[in-house]
Amino acid sequence: MGKRIVIALGGNALGKNLPEQMIAVRETAKAIVDLIEEGHEVVIAHGNGPQVGMINVAMTTLSREDSTHPMAPMSVCTAMSQGYIGYDLQNSLREELLNRGIHKSVATILTQVEVDPKDPAFEHPSKPIGTFMTEAEAEEMRRRGNAVMEDAGRGWRRCVASPKPKAIVEIDTVKALLDAGQVAVACGGGGIPVYRTEGNHLKGAGAVIDKDFASELLAEELDADALIILTAVEKVAINFGKPDQTWLSDLTPEAAKRYEAEGQFAPGSMLPKVQAAVKFAESKPGRTALITLLEKAKDGIAGKTGTAIHQ
Repeated sequence: MGKRIVIALGGNALGKNLPEQMIAVRETAKAIVDLIEEGHEVVIAHGNGPQVGMINVAMTTLSREDSTHPMAPMSVCTAMSQGYIGYDLQNSLREELLNRGIHKSVATILTQVEVDPKDPAFEHPSKPIGTFMTEAEAEEMRRRGNAVMEDAGRGWRRCVASPKPKAIVEIDTVKALLDAGQVAVACGGGGIPVYRTEGNHLKGAGAVIDKDFASELLAEELDADALIILTAVEKVAINFGKPDQTWLSDLTPEAAKRYEAEGQFAPGSMLPKVQAAVKFAESKPGRTALITLLEKAKDGIAGKTGTAIHQ
C-alpha cells in the first residue's frame, strides 16, 4: 500500500540559476516519479535560497535605476520564486509521468504561510538567501544596511528573519488536489510569509520561512505518513568532517536531541533538517522522517539507506 509523502527538495535539486534549474529539475522529476510509480501520494515542497536572492537583487536594482518602480517586498519575491520554480518542476514532472504512461495532473499552488509578527526571529535575522559573497562583498552589503552571515563555512550571504510557520493558508486546496489523485507543489521557499492584521487581511512579512519547518507543518496538516528531507548527503553524521565521523542510519527523537545539544549539527545547514524531522516523528505514532540524497529517496523509503528518524 502506498504512503502519503511530503518531499522537501534542497537547493541541489534545483540548481543555482535559471539554466542550472532547467537541467536539475529533469533529474529531480525522475526521482520523484519513481515514488509516484510505486503508488505513493506525493506533495513537493522546495527551497528557494538562490532564486529568491536573485529576484530580490534584480528588483532592488530595477528600483534604483527607475524610481517609478518601488522596492519589492521579500514576500513578493518569494511569490515570484514559487511561480517560476513551480513552472519548471511541474513541467518536468508532467513530462516524466507521461513518459512512463502515468496520467496525473501536476499543479503549483502559490502558498501563503502564516507567521507570528511578534516572533523573536524578526529581531535576529538568521536565514541566508541569495548567492555567496566574499568577506569584502559582505562588508559592503552590511554597510548598505543589510544583515549578512557566514554560511556553514561556504562563504558569506545576506540574511533575513526566519520566523516559525504557524498555519498554511491554502492547506484545503492542497488536500483537495491530493484527494483527487493529483501531484501538488506547495509551500515553495517555505511559503509566502504573511500575518493577520485587522479583519481578514493577510499582510506580507519581510522574512523567509525555513523550507524544512514549512514542509514539516505541511506533512502534519496533510496527515502524511512520511516526510523526506532531501539534502547533499546520503545520511546524517556525527563528528562530521572529523576522523571519527559516523554516519547514522536510524535515530530516535531522543538521540537526535542529544546530538543537537552536543552541537553536532550545523545551524543553517543540517540542524533545521534534523529539528524538522524530529518534530514530525514526534507528532503522531507511526510517522517517519527521512533525510537523504535526492537520488536515494526511493531506496530510503524502502529502508535501504538514509537516516530515518522515528519513535
